[in-house]
Amino acid sequence: MKDYFCRLRLAGAALLTFFASAAFAQESLIIPEISGVPSLNDFSGMEPVTALARSMAKIENFVQREPDDGEPASQRTEAFVGYDRTELHVIFLAFDSEPEGIRANMSSRENIDGDDSVEITVDTFNDQRAAFTFRSTPLGIQWDARWTEGSSRRGGFDITLEAVWDSEGRLTDQGYMVKMAIPLRSLRFPDSAEQTWRVQFARIIPRLGEQSFWPPYTIDIEGRLNQTALLSGIRDVSPGNNYQIIPFLFAREVDALSPRLAGGPGFNSSSEQDLGVDAKFVFNDSMVLDLTLNPDFSQVESDEPQVTVNERFEVQFPERRPFFVENADFFATDSTLIFTRRIVDPEGGLRFTGRTGDYGFGGILINDAAPGQNRGASDPLNGEKANIAILRGFRDFGEQDRYGFLLSDRELGDGYNRVASLDSRIKLTENWITQIQLIGSETEPYAGGGESYTGVQRNIQLNHVGRNWNTHTHFIEASPGFRADLGFMFRFFRPNTSGMHQRIAYSYFPENIPLNRVGTAWFGVYLEDWKGAKIFHQNGLTLDFASDTTSASAGWTDYNEILQPGDYPGVMVTQNHDYDDWQLQFENNSLNTLSFGGSYRWGTTLNLVPNASTLPYVADHSRVTAEALWRPTDRLRVNNTYLYTEVRNAAGAHIFSNEIVRSNWNYQFTREWSLRFITQYEETEGGPLTRLEDDRNLNFDVLLRYVINPWSAFYAGYNSNSSNFEIIEFEGERELVSTTDLRRDGDQFFVKFSYLFQR
Repeated sequence: MKDYFCRLRLAGAALLTFFASAAFAQESLIIPEISGVPSLNDFSGMEPVTALARSMAKIENFVQREPDDGEPASQRTEAFVGYDRTELHVIFLAFDSEPEGIRANMSSRENIDGDDSVEITVDTFNDQRAAFTFRSTPLGIQWDARWTEGSSRRGGFDITLEAVWDSEGRLTDQGYMVKMAIPLRSLRFPDSAEQTWRVQFARIIPRLGEQSFWPPYTIDIEGRLNQTALLSGIRDVSPGNNYQIIPFLFAREVDALSPRLAGGPGFNSSSEQDLGVDAKFVFNDSMVLDLTLNPDFSQVESDEPQVTVNERFEVQFPERRPFFVENADFFATDSTLIFTRRIVDPEGGLRFTGRTGDYGFGGILINDAAPGQNRGASDPLNGEKANIAILRGFRDFGEQDRYGFLLSDRELGDGYNRVASLDSRIKLTENWITQIQLIGSETEPYAGGGESYTGVQRNIQLNHVGRNWNTHTHFIEASPGFRADLGFMFRFFRPNTSGMHQRIAYSYFPENIPLNRVGTAWFGVYLEDWKGAKIFHQNGLTLDFASDTTSASAGWTDYNEILQPGDYPGVMVTQNHDYDDWQLQFENNSLNTLSFGGSYRWGTTLNLVPNASTLPYVADHSRVTAEALWRPTDRLRVNNTYLYTEVRNAAGAHIFSNEIVRSNWNYQFTREWSLRFITQYEETEGGPLTRLEDDRNLNFDVLLRYVINPWSAFYAGYNSNSSNFEIIEFEGERELVSTTDLRRDGDQFFVKFSYLFQR
């Protein structure tokens, strides 16, 4: 009887999926092969005026997703597509009833937020799991990304994609035109005589808060690529077995304060010159081998500021380094088992990724010299290098189901950390989706002498995505012995934790008032340790509003945090802490030249940095965040950030404050040449009630850039940093002490050049 009901449930789910798919009409597009390379002049007057232009397939009747889902686009958009044996060609005609309102600025590649834009998304494997997206502003400024399907935090756009393609834009008295030419060798697709892809076209109008698509991409259905159109007509094309060779030169002069000099702290000057090469070889259209020798892992772009003071868990920064870009989503699972910023200083490595039919695979072999650096001579890991191997494979089933595995091995000294994972993503209906991941780990201490240990992690989620109701239910547990040294595990995923978090949100779309949406959401968390003792609880409500160019929200959250022995130095018995706070947020981009936003939080928090004689306790806190993007001219971009955190005890006495001020100025001379200046000031003000010391840092960063494409570029930069210190000499010895005045503690000048050779 149990088997009968099980089969009945499976049959019911299959019927639901069938009728849901049938209810959603499938658009299609046949793309023609064209006899030449189209230009904007072929569309003079915002219409096809040549035989070449008229030979291209035409797309029109875009439909809104935001702000009025399902309504016709407020502004007319036409797209014309065709292909030849080497490129995919797209011409957008973006008509506008108020052309003077179009937002178009001369900016560096990918810094196009706030500008009007058009885009094409191409799922070249017709698997509805991943796709390439190419976006351009009215001035032809490029933005590209790789879209990964999924409602979890692993889904969405990955902007580390750096494709080589051409774009051109032109403003007109009727709107604007954009030309895109995407080389087939910049794409990956099946090795077959006739291609069947999926495609989606979009237009974004910031002043109206509008996003419109063809075919319609509604918020009423979970997923993006399942709502794309089938594209056919591309025949007998291939990027062939092409290659990319990218040699680079990096040189710098550094003068920096060193606390480890003989005789005490002082300044040490050094020079560094690096030569290296990255290489990419493409086989059978979809197999990619990446090689790197002395890899170019210098980071030209700086990380955005984040508050790290009084944070119990590690803060995650994004990966930007080129070697890890190709098919990065292949290695992404909901539990972040591969966080490549853990690989700090490799000497060389290789990656192999690709697809064939329903199968995808990837592998990485690389080393890392960082673990053995800056260790004492008696340390058994002194000079040791970590050797890393990663293997990933998956198979796609049905419309959007996927089952995969991942193996990783990090060998260092006498020890290792090995992780094995099985994962699945199952589309139940057009609105319901589940993800399941089971992971095991085995660890042998790197320095030897200790016992090996094993662990497991289970990760299960069930999500509903729809127009009005959205839910996210997520169960995660990890045993005390679980460890993933190449991964990133924050509170929900950490060892010795078991629990669930859930979000339930409802959105209402009013009519005849200036609000587009009113929403409310509840978010709850309950975590316990492996023995069943509660360690954390969170319960919060938010209310949010959105119009065309403004959004605002208000919320309240209650917390219960338990510290157990071992969680914090000096905690000998379990501590139970209750605290809560209120949050306000606001964003606005009504003006062409200024967009801004901010948030304010106030209430109580757990003070994790009391003075050395005190254990953590609940204290009053407030946090201010403000951001503003100012475009005084169409070539100057000024991005300002302000973060301020203050904690006081119940009597109102100051415990500590942390302030970060950052201003990023970028002047774009041409599409290739730009000059960037960043200044950042951070100050932590401690006192007798905290173990934090007074700390001040001032950083200046100047960078001249000439970028032909993401891989052919020249950079020349200067960086200077100052902090509050003084070197005091006493009885022949030097000592570093904190002061109130800022003094230069280091500067560097660097030059970086890379160039792309490809066939």
